[in-house]
Amino acid sequence: MDSINYQQIIFFLSPVLVILLFALRKKLRHHTNIKAKQVATEAGLTEPASLHPIIDPGMCLGCGSCVTACPEGKVLGLIHGKAQLINPSKCIGHGACKVACPFDAITLVFGTEKRGVDIPNVSETFETNVPGLFIAGELGGMGLIRNAVEQGRQAMESIRKLKGIGKGNRLDVVIVGAGPAGLSATLGAMQHKLRSVTIEQDSLGGTVYNFPRGKLVMTAPVKMPIVGKINLRETTKETLLAIWQKIEKDHHLKINYREKLEDIKADGDDFIITTTKNTYHCRAVLLCIGRRGTPRKLGVPGEDLPKVVYNLIDPQQYKGQHVLIVGGGDSALEAATSIAEQDGATVSISYRSDSFSRAKQKNQDKIKQAEASGHLNVLLSSNVKEFSADKVTIEQNGKVITLDNNAAIVCAGGILPTPFLKQIGIEVETKHGTV
Repeated sequence: MDSINYQQIIFFLSPVLVILLFALRKKLRHHTNIKAKQVATEAGLTEPASLHPIIDPGMCLGCGSCVTACPEGKVLGLIHGKAQLINPSKCIGHGACKVACPFDAITLVFGTEKRGVDIPNVSETFETNVPGLFIAGELGGMGLIRNAVEQGRQAMESIRKLKGIGKGNRLDVVIVGAGPAGLSATLGAMQHKLRSVTIEQDSLGGTVYNFPRGKLVMTAPVKMPIVGKINLRETTKETLLAIWQKIEKDHHLKINYREKLEDIKADGDDFIITTTKNTYHCRAVLLCIGRRGTPRKLGVPGEDLPKVVYNLIDPQQYKGQHVLIVGGGDSALEAATSIAEQDGATVSISYRSDSFSRAKQKNQDKIKQAEASGHLNVLLSSNVKEFSADKVTIEQNGKVITLDNNAAIVCAGGILPTPFLKQIGIEVETKHGTV
């Protein structure tokens, strides 16, 4: 009898225990998400970098599908039974959350009330308000490599259907930029046997080429014209560039490097493209030029010295050198900490504000660790005044400091190509949390 009663008690208690454990787990997640959001807010990491979700609390039923779907992890979380952005700065525009939401409670937008983002107006076919002039990739606001590759492919599908393609003596299309979108578009043009030219002011990979060494750049497979599906997960910059270089070689792609776009002028239904090296007559233009534009300079004496550059290629080249990093964003912090790890390197980082509030928390933590270990000299509330052959002069809180200096990397962002786009007639809208 006692045995039977014991089994009955276990039978009735089991569901209760499961419910209690579920409730406890839910409560713990709730408090963890609140804490994560507070930490991000206190650190000033409240501004998404690109396309990001806005959740309608009236339509969200708290199923958590969006939280699970996000490839970056811990970007979204449930608070009081509703999905919220708990780490806005980690969102990089995958859009998987919107696809996963079964209640259509998520809208993907650009910009916020505090920070507007200039976005050129393009149609579903990636054509701008200027007929025959197309935009794909990062310039259109989509910073994700996988999205840029797909947009380059789709844009070329649209271009090949234009009236006049394949006729006359002019080119069918000029592709500007050989980053993810430009490379995909170049393959697409080859696939459809279009008469095309691809120009690139820098190197294969565009913005990706200038990422820090070892940076993870891909987290999902991509499909490229002619090549097909490329299974890439947790892929570094170096691995991705090696794959693209092999594609370029295997398919005999002709890309005109070190050739910069200077002007685009309409010629009836066609265009006249002027570059630093040539003039092209074409039916269509596809801009895949990214959003970084021209590096923003400090405007100080000595900045034109060869030792001053605007992006980090390989930290190892700075072994044994006195290096100054200028800036307070993620690229500046990543450059500073990676160079500080090199043998014999002496690294200082100068930033005009009193904190690195724009950078991701993990990069801020690395800076603190490097400073505490004596590998990094942090100069907040400071401004560079002058570079000389082997020195740099910095003003900090009214005090002038002179440091030994062999090299400097200025990570002050880029001047967006908005004026150029407006000059050639493309409509640009500043988005403040709008579609």
